[in-house]
Amino acid sequence: MRKQVVAAAVTGHGFPAARTNVARLLPTLAMALALSAAAPAAAQTLKQLPFDKQLTLAKVGDVDAQFEVGLAYETGRGVTADEAEAARWFRQAALQGNVEAQFHLASLVARGAKGLKQDLPTALKLYQDAAGKGHALAMNALGKAYQQGKGAEADLAKAAEWYAKAADLRLADAENNLGMLYLEGKGVNRDLTRAFRLFENAAAQDDPWGLNNLGGMYEMGWGTTANAARALELYRQSLAQGNDKAQENIARLEAKSGTEANSAPTVPAVPAAQPAGPDSAVN
Repeated sequence: MRKQVVAAAVTGHGFPAARTNVARLLPTLAMALALSAAAPAAAQTLKQLPFDKQLTLAKVGDVDAQFEVGLAYETGRGVTADEAEAARWFRQAALQGNVEAQFHLASLVARGAKGLKQDLPTALKLYQDAAGKGHALAMNALGKAYQQGKGAEADLAKAAEWYAKAADLRLADAENNLGMLYLEGKGVNRDLTRAFRLFENAAAQDDPWGLNNLGGMYEMGWGTTANAARALELYRQSLAQGNDKAQENIARLEAKSGTEANSAPTVPAVPAAQPAGPDSAVN
């Protein structure tokens, strides 16, 4: 804009005329800047909008608002919880390509709710589609479905395959679940070193079960050199991250005397991690 004013004065078009053009353009420029700043701000504050405004946007087809409305109904945030209504809005968003909504819909359908019939085969299909689009939580949930035979015939090899895909995306739940399969030799050849590495990766993310499971590996000397002090340290970290089960392992190790340390070790509690999704846990 400054260049335009200077050019007018030099070429003899007249300074007053150039000044008038600037005066006319400044309001337009200010409006354009305000609109460009408002767009990202609106996107950033959608989650903070009151529920009624989110609902208004959802009703006119805003896919992100549809997901937020579904989430509000699922969690009871700003509105009375209603999982059937949550599923309806997640479905609307999923039909517009929102993969996160598709995953939430699958989780609701997998467990069923008041006004929403449990349908495991449909949940499996939704997980498969979301997993095919690269959704790590859906990959893990799909692995869990194949491991437990929910919605399809149990297939531990397929479970391991899907856990591995999610583990490649550094999902701690999947790293724990796959680690347990390698630890127990289910669906894969038993490989203590591989199990150790997977638990180590999960623990590096401060995952409670990853810390506990890694502690178990150090206590037993599975996939690594036995180290009771390191095991105790990891169990304590797991407890600090909210895993109350780790307390059992801490109490046992702390109670050991020098004499007991020379006896055969007791196998620690190393259950599989809670898989992704709000519906259940692998014990």
